[in-house]
Amino acid sequence: MRDELSAIEAVAPDFVGVVKKRYQVLQHIDWLAPVGRRTLAEQLKLSERVIRTETDFLKAQGLLNSSKSGMVLTVKGQEVLDQLKQVMDQFLGLRQTERELSRYLGIEHCLIVSGNSDEQPKVLTEMGKLVNSTLQLLLPQGQSVVAVMGGTTMAKAAHELSTDLSKKRNLIFVPARGGIGESVDIQANAVCAEMASQTGGKHRALYVPEQVSEKTYAPLLEEPSVQEVLKLIERSRGVLHSIGEAITMAERRDMPIETIKMLKEKHAVGEAFGYFFNAQGEVVYKIPRIGLQIRDLLNIPCVLAVAGGTSKAQAIEAYMHLAPQQTWLITDEGAANSILQGQPFKIKIFIS
Repeated sequence: MRDELSAIEAVAPDFVGVVKKRYQVLQHIDWLAPVGRRTLAEQLKLSERVIRTETDFLKAQGLLNSSKSGMVLTVKGQEVLDQLKQVMDQFLGLRQTERELSRYLGIEHCLIVSGNSDEQPKVLTEMGKLVNSTLQLLLPQGQSVVAVMGGTTMAKAAHELSTDLSKKRNLIFVPARGGIGESVDIQANAVCAEMASQTGGKHRALYVPEQVSEKTYAPLLEEPSVQEVLKLIERSRGVLHSIGEAITMAERRDMPIETIKMLKEKHAVGEAFGYFFNAQGEVVYKIPRIGLQIRDLLNIPCVLAVAGGTSKAQAIEAYMHLAPQQTWLITDEGAANSILQGQPFKIKIFIS
């Protein structure tokens, strides 16, 4: 398909330019709706006159509606946008960027959606849809236990899973680690319940506090309900997790001021699975939670890391020092472009 599009561009560059521009106008209206022309012009870095010309044309084609509150896509406009996405992603160079990013990060695959989730929250919806289609590709038929971390990104992805994922599969979603302590709707237990509801699968809860002392930790492991979930985690065929910014995650969990100060002093930039790490992927602090550890990922065939936005670029890059090679990263242009701006030599770190 890329060759055919390149041939078209060679003989009709003006035609290709028009298609690109109108596609991006539709895409941004979808992300920002309802949106006015001025905001759209600022987002696309085009003049309001150009935006007026293009939106008037698209409106005449029945692809968008406008009102005092702004422009929105029609049903026909959404259908056209969905049909164009795959071919335009190839043409706009996302597939090549995916290959470059996966090589640079040293992982199996990177999948990139258009946009920057820091600026266009609806991009997270597209990332969630990509999680669904990727799981359909990677999970085997039959029974599959999927271990899931909590967080806002995972909660958003949960809403985009579909019953198609359960065709010829018996899915069980389990929390990857104990994590009571965050907002209820983004705890791993809640995310697993939503994923089970969306797919028609099952879920199990793990009611364990996020931070426990060594004295408390041992007896918790003996609890039958905890043992049941831990055994399921050991059988996981897939893992879904996000990657957070270190200080943001520490503050969201109401960690002690002294701990946050220590993380800053040790230059922590990212967090995943309760591990806080610096830009070189060196672990500087670890929350002693029950459940999956980063080292356990080496033995799990399907590992999806989902994180996007320019603000998370440094955390994503740092985590990839620790990530197993079979990881698939689902991200957006904002993070991908930021990571690829500088490409120092990378060394993988394996945690024992």
